[in-house]
Amino acid sequence: MTPDIILVLTILAIAILLFITNKVRMDLVGLLVLASLSISGLITPAEALSGFSNPAVITVWAVLILSGGLARTGLASKLGKFFLQLAGDSEVKLLTIIMLTSGILSGFMNSIGVASLFLPVLIDIARRTKRPPSKLLIPLAFSSLIGGLNTLIGTPSNILISESLSEAGLTPFQMFDFTPVGLTILICGTLYMVLIGRHLLPKRDPSRELARGLPDVTDLYDFQERMVFIHLPDNSSLDGKSLQESHFGSALELNVVTILREQQTILAPGPDFLLRSGDRLLVEGQLDRLFEIYNPDHHFLDQESLPIEKIHSAEVKLAEATLPPGSTLIGLTLPQVAFRHVYNLIVLAIRKEGITYYTDLENLPLRESDVLLVKGRQSDLDILQADKDLVLSIPDSFQDYELEDHLMMVRVPQGSSLAGNTLVSSRLGDAFGLSVQGIFREGNAELMPSPEEVLQVGDILVVKGNMEDLHTIQGFQNLLIEADTQPNLAELETAETGLIEAVLSPRSALAGMAIRELDFRSRYGLTILAIWREGRAYRSHLRDMKLRLGDALLLFGPRRRLRQFGAEPEFLVLSEEAQPAPRSKKAPLAIAIMALVLLPVIFNWLPISISAVAGVTLMVLTGTLRMDEAYQLIEWQAVFLIAGMLPLGIALEQTGAAQLISNNILSLFGNTGPIIITSALFLLSSLGSQIMPNPAVAVLVAPIALSAAANLGISPYPLMMAVAVSSSATFLSPIGHPANLLVMGPGGYRFSDYFKVGLPLMIIVWLVLIFVMPLFWPF
Repeated sequence: MTPDIILVLTILAIAILLFITNKVRMDLVGLLVLASLSISGLITPAEALSGFSNPAVITVWAVLILSGGLARTGLASKLGKFFLQLAGDSEVKLLTIIMLTSGILSGFMNSIGVASLFLPVLIDIARRTKRPPSKLLIPLAFSSLIGGLNTLIGTPSNILISESLSEAGLTPFQMFDFTPVGLTILICGTLYMVLIGRHLLPKRDPSRELARGLPDVTDLYDFQERMVFIHLPDNSSLDGKSLQESHFGSALELNVVTILREQQTILAPGPDFLLRSGDRLLVEGQLDRLFEIYNPDHHFLDQESLPIEKIHSAEVKLAEATLPPGSTLIGLTLPQVAFRHVYNLIVLAIRKEGITYYTDLENLPLRESDVLLVKGRQSDLDILQADKDLVLSIPDSFQDYELEDHLMMVRVPQGSSLAGNTLVSSRLGDAFGLSVQGIFREGNAELMPSPEEVLQVGDILVVKGNMEDLHTIQGFQNLLIEADTQPNLAELETAETGLIEAVLSPRSALAGMAIRELDFRSRYGLTILAIWREGRAYRSHLRDMKLRLGDALLLFGPRRRLRQFGAEPEFLVLSEEAQPAPRSKKAPLAIAIMALVLLPVIFNWLPISISAVAGVTLMVLTGTLRMDEAYQLIEWQAVFLIAGMLPLGIALEQTGAAQLISNNILSLFGNTGPIIITSALFLLSSLGSQIMPNPAVAVLVAPIALSAAANLGISPYPLMMAVAVSSSATFLSPIGHPANLLVMGPGGYRFSDYFKVGLPLMIIVWLVLIFVMPLFWPF
């Protein structure tokens, strides 16, 4: 084994580890591989960048845009209505039509695009026929994956495998060379799903009757037990505050669903809505928090301000830290910097361009010349002196900060729910923007309390914040809870307001972001009532939840806002009513353009990459798509992943690593024949695709298959066909393919559901490769 082989296999192993752990974005892994191969000298710079001009990469992004052009015409909606009429009440007919139609369309459109198109249609069909969507959505996802095996442009793996043949000096696969094997798999997969698979599917319905009525939603999400009316008494300190200022969401984790004011009913009030004494609020959420803070002994406020000397001492000092030009902290917020953890200092205020901010400091991006008023022990301030990102100074006086107006005392009385909680779990900072600067306990003062400090009865807390925030706490304590009044949930859906369910788009950049970071209610004007994830509903602590692909969000708000939300590219709304109007008049034109793309490829007049780019140009010129929509339709992660991984295939081939792996496979199985080798490649590719992106698997296994074919003296075409098919057989888990993740939330699926239904289907695919593929592609 040469040093070059050891090096390229090490890079391969690290890439696989990064894919499995998902600690680094897949496109970034591709770029890391590209850079590593070039810097190490395993390939030339031209070879390292060749992936970006590779015809396979061009074809992948062009086909994505063409698929989007077909989608914008509303073709799926029309087919959905046809489904309903043709299938009637027969589940067998409906499953057959779903599998075959989505499978055939996936041969010419991106699999994720087909699944996204049909998802709202099937949700609507499930509601009308009163079937659980879980009986329809895994068949949709699986058929969109199988259908991609029917044509050259059906999956990126097919395109990459064909391009590998071309680069090896062999005739590449043509448009319909995949069809005999792919169509056989589609028919067998449909029969399996109709006869066996449908009985393995769970009966779950996270959104049952969501669009038609609320009783079933109540049963599922336990809304009846999580809703209560609260009444603002006369002279309430919440009078005149907006919903956002009142902290109902951050402090109590409650959604204000409806407000009753005299003879007026305000449904889905916005964050800027002003409260008045006498209002009755229908709230939904974690009622335990409301009853806890309702305790009149929860807090006690000493109604006097404190001198600034109360928060520093001989050991704990105040100082100013200024951001110099070039500081790496510029553009970041305090939580992103992990300021308290990194510097062991507390930020009391931030001065920006002469304006001093005391609250919500964690949401302020740091800028050059910002001045941070910090508090800490002398030893930590001494360390800060050597820091290049902050310039430390100690002014003669801090009186100009007027901290006295923002320092108050809070006592923890007997029976307070604060006692026994840490500063973090008390949520004083998160809920009310109050920062605990010191704790006086039995004559001792702790001026740098740890976030894990446990509060005790009798503690006197020195807090920094606005007096208005403490008045808000008092306002909560004076609320009147109408525990005996049962809300009429059917009144939530009116001509003006409604409920919808939405999932993250497969191309969404919001995955991994917390609801609080999105400022969801202010941005979209809608309330998230619940999130369905991995087979269960979450209704509390939603602000801190990070969104994941596969999540289903239950949203409530004005129908005007719901329709606007339907046009958001980051989400896919599971209601046709809320989706943007399709360009139906452009449907014949889009179909004609797709035919013009395919004909030159079928007759070998043009390569698929050139024909597809020409089709994209026509889509935009004819108004079927706008150019900005075309850019949005490209899965840039996939493009950069493929472009980054293609050089690894070159390195595997040139260093002899592919030959080495092929020899080891052959020595392991001996002279057992091509069927066993095909099975080994199937197992390697299909299992690899469960944990790695499909295109990456195709790029890595293709040179191994070519070497194996050369060593055995057999045709490379059946082995390459097997790699293309098996790298798309991602049926065992939701993370295997975005189409699987897309249906997870709306179908209420768990990980085990995919394995239970997908394993027999994988075996069927293997059997077709063993017994049917050689009839069309002999060894």
